[in-house]
Amino acid sequence: MSDRAHQRPGLWASIAQLPLFLLLVGLFSAAMLVPAVYGGVVRELAAARAFLYSGLLGLAAFALIGLAHAGRETRYGTLGPLLSLLCAFVFLPAILAVPFYEGLRTTTFLNAYVEMVSAITTTGATLFEDPGRLNGPLHLWRAIVGWMGGLMMWVAASAILAPLNLGGFEVTARAERGRKSSRDFGMTAPEVRKRIAKVAVVLVPIYLALTLLLWVLLAIGGDPALTAVCHAMAIMATSGISPVGGLTGAGAGIAGEAVMLLFMLFALSRLTFSTDTVTADAGGLRRDPEFRIGIALMIVVPLVLFFRHFIGAFDVAAEDELRDAGRALWGSAFTVLSFLTTTGFASANWVDAQAWSGLQTPGLLLMGLALVGGGVATTAGGVKLLRVYALYKNGLREMERLVHPSSVGGAATMSGRLQKGGAFIAWIFFMLFALTLALVSILLSLAGVDFDTALIIAIAGLSTTGPLLDVAADMPIQLIEMSGAAKSIFVAAMVLGRLETLAIIALFTPDLWRG
Repeated sequence: MSDRAHQRPGLWASIAQLPLFLLLVGLFSAAMLVPAVYGGVVRELAAARAFLYSGLLGLAAFALIGLAHAGRETRYGTLGPLLSLLCAFVFLPAILAVPFYEGLRTTTFLNAYVEMVSAITTTGATLFEDPGRLNGPLHLWRAIVGWMGGLMMWVAASAILAPLNLGGFEVTARAERGRKSSRDFGMTAPEVRKRIAKVAVVLVPIYLALTLLLWVLLAIGGDPALTAVCHAMAIMATSGISPVGGLTGAGAGIAGEAVMLLFMLFALSRLTFSTDTVTADAGGLRRDPEFRIGIALMIVVPLVLFFRHFIGAFDVAAEDELRDAGRALWGSAFTVLSFLTTTGFASANWVDAQAWSGLQTPGLLLMGLALVGGGVATTAGGVKLLRVYALYKNGLREMERLVHPSSVGGAATMSGRLQKGGAFIAWIFFMLFALTLALVSILLSLAGVDFDTALIIAIAGLSTTGPLLDVAADMPIQLIEMSGAAKSIFVAAMVLGRLETLAIIALFTPDLWRG
């Protein structure tokens, strides 16, 4: 009897042995207590009770299921952790929607579910265009879910996606230190738990510290406490969630936007905050292709927009208004970086460029930036800058072969970041992305959405850039007015955009399940 008791694992060891999805349920249930406390402070008692009861119920269920799993070894194949991620984006929002639905009480559960999927995938699209319809605890909950969803992808990128060569790592020469060339990905249950714990210990303090620093800076700049913390979490998670409908309702002004711009640079490359998924000889940010391409786009695209608007302003004899010109240039630079990182915040000065020249900025440009996306293994969505770089280098190589047909080139010419067939794999991903975009657009059209709107919604979902719905079309797109079938298709697009098509295809690979 004493020997058995001696062999029983401790509390924390037992918790660590629980399935990944169940651990996420416990973490998000505990997070519900934060808006519950905040609701009690601001006297939003109905919402506070909804979050308190839901959080306690979730923690109780977590504890009971944990007791049932005590002493059991979790068994799953190579793709088990990836399946847990998929479940986190599909089924976990149904749990997260309960307090949101009970706290609002003026919407359907489907709308609450779509709102939570949008938050946890860091898409940031909202069905409630009027911020005043949601109270403080509900706004805070949306921001917390988006923030935790971004953190989940930060950790999963290194602990789950990199060993499986997914999420952009399929084009890299060496995605992870000591990556094996055999089919043994090291994805047994103990190895995955150990890897997740190791990565989380390193990244969670960084993520939390950066969020707190940005929160303090925005509060000093003039944002109210709730607005500052929601915007800080939205920037770090690239979710674009705002309790005031965007930066036009914020109080920090250009100084706050400048601070946000600096923190959005973390979404251009994982090298800005970690070296756990790239080789040590990559050369740092100075030679990092993702960071260089992102900075180049942030400089070139605003200048092109500025000169386009400058010509329009010259036609209306407004070229002498230098202050308006400066605001227009800043608004373009901030908005370009925001949509490139799939955050989706439009600068408060973004409309100044249009008012200055009388010209509108085409929404197609912002959709293109969102499709390109940010860096691999960051919270940004989209196609990813590393894949764009792979195709760019392959294009240069093909042009060299036109001049020197007998020349020899390979991965060595690609800064050591890409494997030999990286460009081919990147091209396959582009084709899969294009086919998925076409399929989602067609399905939305069949669900009663006109084609132009369907295309914008599909791009917003697959690139996880929900604010495109407000700025890409002539008039903001009202998701709440769509049918239930269209909302379900949009949910599927957001999940596909967050996990990517290659990961979904991998889940249907029998050989990997047997691995």
